[in-house]
Amino acid sequence: MNNKAVILGNNYYIGLSTIRCLGMYGIHTVAADYSEEERYGAKSKYCSEKIIVPHYKKDSENFIDALIDYAKKQDAKPVLIPCHDSYVEVLDTQLDRIREYYLIPQTEQGLYTKVMNKETLEALAVEKGIKVPETIRVDEDDFAEKIETIIKFPCLVKPTDSPSFVEKFRRKLFKVHSMDELNDALKQAKDADEEVIVQRIIPGFDDHMHTFDAYLNQDGKVTHWVTCQKLRQYPINFGASVYTVQKYIPELVEQASDFLEAIKFKGFAEIEFKKDAETGDFYLIEINARITNLNDLLAKVGMNIPYITYMELTGAPLAPTALKETTNRAFWYGYEDMLAIRDYIKTGQLSVMNVIKSLIRPKAYAIWDWKDPKPAFAYTGIILSKVFKRIGKR
Repeated sequence: MNNKAVILGNNYYIGLSTIRCLGMYGIHTVAADYSEEERYGAKSKYCSEKIIVPHYKKDSENFIDALIDYAKKQDAKPVLIPCHDSYVEVLDTQLDRIREYYLIPQTEQGLYTKVMNKETLEALAVEKGIKVPETIRVDEDDFAEKIETIIKFPCLVKPTDSPSFVEKFRRKLFKVHSMDELNDALKQAKDADEEVIVQRIIPGFDDHMHTFDAYLNQDGKVTHWVTCQKLRQYPINFGASVYTVQKYIPELVEQASDFLEAIKFKGFAEIEFKKDAETGDFYLIEINARITNLNDLLAKVGMNIPYITYMELTGAPLAPTALKETTNRAFWYGYEDMLAIRDYIKTGQLSVMNVIKSLIRPKAYAIWDWKDPKPAFAYTGIILSKVFKRIGKR
């Protein structure tokens, strides 16, 4: 295995799990980050090499140049694996150039951005017959009337470009309950130069969120897939997964597979759906076009996405797999799940007994691994440092 694997974004557990998923097979893993600060993923015993590159957003041109300079020095093309949306966005703008020096699944420059952008994703979904939540643009005629009659309150103000919005507001969206709150949210977005849309909330608790996680080969065909059900998110109701179980959901498979193949996607994609509590219909919410929170769970139930990606791109594709059963194994990000549980109980959405019952199942941990404990210790140190700083400011 002469091809190294360069992993972008190791200050989060997605990068850590990617390093582990590859390192356990003896693959040379390279943690590429813009800073040593908080990159606990690089503490893994499976991390073979660490490099520092310019910031992907503040200095994107030199970031790309640094990656290329690194690749030029290697004996074989490295496999490039981004573990954060912002890395994907920057790489997508230079995809044709990057592909000269790296192995990366996607071949169509701009497609990553299309599926990550809420407006263009909606257009693709509608074109292919996939249900999406009703959406109103802020510049539409009769805007207020459409909000009152089609969208109704409460509703969501969502960014078209999620990474930029999250970076500025430290949240994924605004939930508003009145026209005054809506106008205030729109003003905040405008002042921050963020383009947003207004969307209907699909009824149903957080356990109505489901995922279809799949790998599409270089022929654009789904070769590996797993379905999952979220149980808890943080922030609650409209956040990232902190407790999700693998569950076979056959209703998702055909429509999700057909959609990804129809748009000619290649590589890993995770489609998030929400099941309407009133109609039972599944609505496409978003697509993650990079390794996701659930990576370790997927690997433990037989779908090691980083390894599948690496092996196909280096010329030794693995046999197709589909998990048509429910293992009931859960992904668990313990620290944020504790925060989520606090808020679910505080708002009356869950009881203590609900939570206790949910925890009794085999788990895939976000950070902890008995065989590779250093990242967890480093992460604990980071959290404690932040806690002490907050206490010191009081």
